[in-house]
Amino acid sequence: MRLILLGPPGAGKGTQSARLEQKYGIPQLSTGDMLRAAVKAGTPVGLKAKAVMESGGLVSDEIVIGIIADRIDEADCAKGFILDGFPRTVAQAEALTALLKQKGRGLDAVVELLVDDGILLARIEGRARDTVAAGGTVRADDNPEAFKKRLAQYHEQTAPVSGYYKSIGELRTVDGMAPIDEVTKQLDAVLAK
Repeated sequence: MRLILLGPPGAGKGTQSARLEQKYGIPQLSTGDMLRAAVKAGTPVGLKAKAVMESGGLVSDEIVIGIIADRIDEADCAKGFILDGFPRTVAQAEALTALLKQKGRGLDAVVELLVDDGILLARIEGRARDTVAAGGTVRADDNPEAFKKRLAQYHEQTAPVSGYYKSIGELRTVDGMAPIDEVTKQLDAVLAK
């Protein structure tokens, strides 16, 4: 099962990825984790990434795709993988499609968790209020202002990725606003097709 989960921050991709990992015995691949591992291992692509990161630059799509190419060839990806948080742009989606085609593979599913931005924001604001009321400190990712910026960035850069996958007939959707177990059932139904 080779799968991409799409959706804005707070949509539940991480929760569903963990469930899918367990059900299918496939790893969830995080580009950040993969970059750090490649740098630590000193792979050719990791050395390129290290040089860029040490200079304070952003790692190019070419380097990220190279790291993904190496990672999906590892033994634990033999049965598949879940990409959550990648691709972030249409250019990355196109590069991933080309990479998989080159390797004689394709995606089994691209699933977008459809959510309501207003409800997501209300959840984050409620979580922040509850944390403060309990005497705690609000985490950076539970800060409503920071969340609004992440959401705007998602809509500007990443939301078009859904359109790309829709245009090539690979996009499926589920109601990400449903209760967690219901979202899981919807995902199971989509993946069974």
